[in-house]
Amino acid sequence: MSGNAAVWGRVRGRLRAFPERLAACGAEAAAYGRCVQASTAPGGRLTKDLCVQEFEALRSCFAAVGGRRPALGR
Repeated sequence: MSGNAAVWGRVRGRLRAFPERLAACGAEAAAYGRCVQASTAPGGRLTKDLCVQEFEALRSCFAAVGGRRPALGR
């Protein structure tokens, strides 16, 4: 059970840090959101790696704000 508590502790820590990271990375988050929105609009087609440049920019910004690479999956 202690391993499970450690996992939830890390998850809670990431969730607490998210508002600060999002506020600091607003431009990158907006660019990623626009890319996803455009590709899911009528006639658009969201495919794997379509918005990878925007996602990586957001991921890098989150890592810079947090001081380490965040555990964001692809």
